[in-house]
Amino acid sequence: MSGASQWPELAWGDWAATADTLHMWTQIVGKTRLALTPLQNHWWNVPLYVTARGLGTSAMNYGDDVLDIEFDFVAHELHLRMGSGGSQGMKLKARTVADFYKEYLGCLEVLGVSVKINPMPVEVAHPVRFDIDTEHKSYDPEYVHRFWQVLVHAEKVFRAWGTGFLGKVSPVHFFWGSFDLAVTRFSGRVAPPRPGADMIQREAYSHEVISAGFWPGNGGYGAAAFYCYAAPVPAGLSEATIRPGEAGWDKALGEFVFKYDLVRALAAPEKALMEFLESAYGAAADVAKWDRAALERR
Repeated sequence: MSGASQWPELAWGDWAATADTLHMWTQIVGKTRLALTPLQNHWWNVPLYVTARGLGTSAMNYGDDVLDIEFDFVAHELHLRMGSGGSQGMKLKARTVADFYKEYLGCLEVLGVSVKINPMPVEVAHPVRFDIDTEHKSYDPEYVHRFWQVLVHAEKVFRAWGTGFLGKVSPVHFFWGSFDLAVTRFSGRVAPPRPGADMIQREAYSHEVISAGFWPGNGGYGAAAFYCYAAPVPAGLSEATIRPGEAGWDKALGEFVFKYDLVRALAAPEKALMEFLESAYGAAADVAKWDRAALERR
């Protein structure tokens, strides 16, 4: 089987409206997780996780009970499940964010879950409150399923890459604010304060990091891509050469990028992606003078 057939086509222009709608839906569920979980370093309590069917919250405590919520991108349903046995479900279909939000809150109410959610989206250029958002209303199940398949493949490689690092490292998790799958390595050193950083950024980048991930093309980029960046950005990183040759430094983003279409076109996409992760991380760690002998498995 060729690489392209295993890694599905995911041209941003073909499903941008669906992705933008799904982005808002994941924010609604993600904000529930934010409300029900105690703060962990770098906001690790808020992301969603790749599941065998889509994206889920994992178990969240609610009083003496537990709740989990899962986007099922195979059956195209949203599942809300209590440890005590109660459950509710919603069909994932073309509908406005306002309609989704109203039904979602109704499901929580039926389950006896009371959660205060800030209805204003985050990390988007022109946010519209969930309860009045009638602009985002698309859902193409084929492309949502493809997106989930890419996340499954990407997570597999990210997890395998993680076996070589002994230092502090994040889980592989899906950040619903930026709508990307990410994994982050830490040098162990405190980072200098970021000029103009808000509360979210101060917590996320309190220590030196090298982060890698996948995003589908939102935020104006317009193409699905894998990325790797260092924060703070060490001087000279943009001049580093990485592998494979199809990947490289993106001046506008200030990070290394390996476009998804180039990955899937190769005979061995997983091998190429692993080479990108190792090479980009190695370049950043060397320029930033990380103690690689102490941080990496030899």
